[in-house]
Amino acid sequence: MTKGYFRLKKRCDGQWMFNLHAGNGEVIATSEGYASRRNAERGIASVQANGSTTKKIVDEN
Repeated sequence: MTKGYFRLKKRCDGQWMFNLHAGNGEVIATSEGYASRRNAERGIASVQANGSTTKKIVDEN
């Protein structure tokens, strides 16, 4: 069974956001926009701490 993963990216408006993908690649959650990459990473850390185990994949446009 493949684990889920996060995809972190910068939106065209300059804000950072992330998607949580299921093991099959389907998006199962989308974050709000964050003013900085660090704040988006903190959002990921919060989901990780309060949810199941996933790994992070960084995908910057």
